[in-house]
Amino acid sequence: MASPTAPAAPRRGGPGHRLTVLRSERLTPHLVRVVLGGPGVAGIPDNGYTDRYVKLAFRRPGVTYPEPLDVGAVRETMPRSDWPIMRTYTIRSLDHAAGEMVIDFVVHGDEGVAGPWALAAQPGDELVLQGPGGAFAPAADVDAHVLIGDLAALPAIAAACERVTPGTPVHAVIEVDGPDDEMTLECPGALSVRWVHRQAGEELVEVVRAASWPEGRVQVFAHGETSAMKALRGYLREERGVERELVSISGYWRRGLDEEAFQADKRAGNGVAV
Repeated sequence: MASPTAPAAPRRGGPGHRLTVLRSERLTPHLVRVVLGGPGVAGIPDNGYTDRYVKLAFRRPGVTYPEPLDVGAVRETMPRSDWPIMRTYTIRSLDHAAGEMVIDFVVHGDEGVAGPWALAAQPGDELVLQGPGGAFAPAADVDAHVLIGDLAALPAIAAACERVTPGTPVHAVIEVDGPDDEMTLECPGALSVRWVHRQAGEELVEVVRAASWPEGRVQVFAHGETSAMKALRGYLREERGVERELVSISGYWRRGLDEEAFQADKRAGNGVAV
């Protein structure tokens, strides 16, 4: 997979970047866009990836933190039970000239940590984050792109769509709850999108396997629920013969587990990343 060279990652658990909420909007019933700004935006490097992600630090209720919040310092001086809750999100867009960074949050009412925060976000609210990381960017020397994912992967898929070579075929298969969660994707390539509706009983893996496959050398981005990605790994590599360096596949969440539990499960060898 052809990818840009990333700058050195910041020290793990360092002070991070302090941003403030500028505005927010409801994109779909389950997706909220939060636009962040402030001087901290200038310190966030553009590493060139379209799946660039950041670690967001959310203060635990009832815990008093030294201000300004420094995640690294908190980890060194406070018990683990008081550490901020960390959640991983994709940067939808980063515009240094405008001084803005955009993150799209999946929301399901009051479920979870980051979703409720995004729903309640008001201009001036602070968010501390670390990163970015990332590993994928659309290659220019391929005949087609296949982009596969769920609602949480949609920001990375949308960012990839915007970066493909003009005219290149792009086949996207995206799993969402239902038609109300569909969005218009901007793409200079020849884009076709198949929306997979969970509410209608459709399954991402089954739809991918039944879909027609583009001709030639194909680059694939497939990120989503772990069991689905495990099922697709062999299909992409063995049945479709996609070159290893042209496959970015990652199971980044597992049904029934929050991020802490999933990361522990992944360290135990149950995650998937190729």
